[in-house]
Parts: sequence; C-alpha cells; structure tokens
Amino acid sequence: MDFRKETLAGLAAQVRSRSVSARELTQLALDRIEELNDRINAFVAVDPEGALAAAADIDERVARGEDVGELAGIPIGVKDLEDARGLVTTRGSAAFCDAGPAASDSVLVSRLRAAGCVVVGKTNTPELGWKGETDNMVFGATRNPWRTENSPGGSSGGTGAALAAGMIPLGTGSDGGGSIRIPASACGLSGFKPSLGRVPSGGTTPPGWGQLSTKGPMARTVADTALALDAVIGPDPTDLNSLPMPEPSWLGAIEGAHLPSKVIWSPTLGYAEVDAEVLDICGRALNVAADLGAEVIQMDSVFHEDPVGAWLVLVTAGNIRTLEPFRGTEVWSRIDPGLVDQMEWGSRLTGADVIRAQDACHTLNLDLVEIFHQARLLITPTMAAAPPISGEVGTIGGRPDPNWVRFTYPFNMTRSPAATVCCGFTAGGLPVGLQIVGPQHADLVVLRAAAALERALDLDAVAPVDN
Repeated sequence: MDFRKETLAGLAAQVRSRSVSARELTQLALDRIEELNDRINAFVAVDPEGALAAAADIDERVARGEDVGELAGIPIGVKDLEDARGLVTTRGSAAFCDAGPAASDSVLVSRLRAAGCVVVGKTNTPELGWKGETDNMVFGATRNPWRTENSPGGSSGGTGAALAAGMIPLGTGSDGGGSIRIPASACGLSGFKPSLGRVPSGGTTPPGWGQLSTKGPMARTVADTALALDAVIGPDPTDLNSLPMPEPSWLGAIEGAHLPSKVIWSPTLGYAEVDAEVLDICGRALNVAADLGAEVIQMDSVFHEDPVGAWLVLVTAGNIRTLEPFRGTEVWSRIDPGLVDQMEWGSRLTGADVIRAQDACHTLNLDLVEIFHQARLLITPTMAAAPPISGEVGTIGGRPDPNWVRFTYPFNMTRSPAATVCCGFTAGGLPVGLQIVGPQHADLVVLRAAAALERALDLDAVAPVDN
C-alpha cells in the first residue's frame, strides 16, 4: 500500500470494515518514516510505542462494534508548533527543545484523535515558523521529495514533505503567512488555509502570531482535506476568534465541485515580480478554468503596494514576545541568526507601529471587498518562484530574490480563506501551485473551485523520492 495512491475515506473505511487494521496502517507509516527520514528529515520525533498502542486500541474498539470516527486508524504527523500529548513541542527552537512532553493535545490534535487518528510523531518547522522554508538549528533542513536538494517550503514543510513522500496520509499545519499553502505548492499537494476561526487555536497559551495564523489539516487532495476539516471545524470557548459550526458537511459540499461564473486572475497583485516559467504554467492553468466555463477577468493591480512591511511588524512583535525572555542567556546564541536579526529590527517598534500594521489589515480587506463585487474568487500564483535549493533564496528570472513567497501573506492579513492546487511542473521537475482566494468566510466557494481545478488539471503525480 502507498498512502499517496489511497484516499482518507477509503483507508478509514477499510479499518472500520476490518479489511485492514489501524495497527497495520500505523506500522506502514512507521516503516516508511524509518526508510526515508534520513534523506527527507520530515519528522523530528517519532513515537512507535505510543502510536502502535493507540492503533491497537482503535482495532479493539472496531472489533467491539464501536464507532471510532470518520478518520479511523489514519496515522498523522503533528507540526512541531503545536502540542501532541506525550511529545515535546520544541517549536524548532533551542529555547524549547529541552521542555517536558506536552500534557495535553492542542484543540486540533484532540479533535483529530477523537475522529480516529493515530499520532505517530512531530514534523519539522523553522524556528517559531518564522520563514517560508523549513530548517532550524536544532534539527536541520527538511528536503523536498520531488528533488531532495530543494526546500519543501515552510513553515509546515515537515508535514508537506512527509505527505509527498508517502510517510503519512494526513498531518497538521498552520498558516500565518502562507505556511500551509507554500509547502503544499512546493510539494505538489492541494492545500487550504481556512478562514480565521474555522479551526480553533485555543488552549492555555495565546496564539503566537495573534490573528494572522490559522491551523488546519494537510493532505494530498482537496477531498482528503475536506474530510479532515469536517472533523475539526467548529467553535471552542478558549478561542476568541472561533466561528460557529457551519451547517453542511464540507466533504459533501464539494461533490458538485465547480467554479463560479466569473473569477479574477491577478498575475502580480500589483506589486509582485514573478518568475516567467511559473507565470507561464499558471497561465496555462487559467485556460483550464476558462474551459470549465468561468469568465476570467485579468486584474493587474489588487493592492496598492506590497504589505510585507506591516505583516513583518505583526510577526516580529509576536516573536519578540516569545523569545525575549531568553535574551542574555546561553540559548540566545542558538537561535536562528536571521530570526535574531528580525527581532533586533523589531526592538525599535512602538505600540503605535503595531496598531498601524493592524490598520493595514483593515485597508487590505477593503481592497478585497471592492474586487469581490466583480467576481467571486481571486486567483494568483501561489509562489513567485519554484522552491529554492535548500539554504538558498529563491530566484526570479535567474536573480536571487529573498521574497519568493510574496503572494500568500496578504491573505493572512485579510483573514481570507485561500487554497492552492498543483497546476504543473517546471522543467526541473518541481511543482508549481495556483492560489485561489475567496471573500470573508466563503470557505466552501474556495474548496469547490479548488476541487474542480484539481480534477480538471489531473496532475495527481507521485514524487520520485523512491528513485
């Protein structure tokens, strides 16, 4: 069995019918991790004993005729920015790698376990999830299964790489500036950032990046993601932003997947330079959207300027809050130098600067409100360039460009639902993603469009890591 050639619904149905056991699926994940993790470095911690015990418990409950959930026996990896009971949450940082094991699950992990999932370990992330590629000074760099010298993107790059390599069929991610969409694009997956509050970020610890970051499941396809979302969306009293439970099943809602009658295509958002090869691949995908019956309206300018400055103010303020207690200790020398530079820059910020950055979120959303009067969806490239060589910056037109992820963070600032689907491959064999953005809380509109494009593009390829 290859997880990359199965569906979550199919795997769980086999567990419930006892044609395959949860223990067998878990062992398959553990074997695959053992086989490939030295090359990919997607997992930073694995718990074989705990995972097999949890899987055996599910099998016993199935044998007794109990309902074990829609995700019965599905092995998952948990991004190392959130808690999974019994495992250390290092956040990819020397500041937290010696902490004790988490005493409880995050809300997301708790709901996935309740739906029948088995946690096999923690997946790699850059320190505090601070950048769009996945490496840190504790665990090193994660590799892209499509070409192992390249980055899988970040910050949920460990989960993205594990999915693309077939180590697991489902994992968790979080997205504060593109951190689900970037690795999904880089690893040839379909990914989805829900509206803020759809998947609760509650618990005893405040969110690291305030209202920028959204948690969510990650899988290979839109249908798998929707099935997992059905198990985890809904309010939680500890999350100030959590939204009420939506009425329809999200998996059921994409069965008649289609595009709206009109979509907006913005190749640059008004400020972004894009690699020509990436732009050409995305442009061909837009022809597919037109073939599906959507009128494609090109809009060269959506925003007046790149909002990266305001986004960095908000992110940096959150990171300073988390790491400032370690300044002057021996830990400080083991923090990512780029992250230290960011915090040194941020130490000059004032409270008024943070409020102005929050105001920029409001202004960006006003721009989106205006364009969504013309069409129901906005489509852009997911990334401005193909994923770079690990440890290097991306290149646009052959020139180094550190901001090769400039299409994603605006939609964290506006809290918009946003998806990415694989729309083709570069000449070097690296995946390219197409981003689909919807209005406030129009998650189902985005999911339906993503599912329709995923099906029409028919690029469900398997990464060549085994070769």
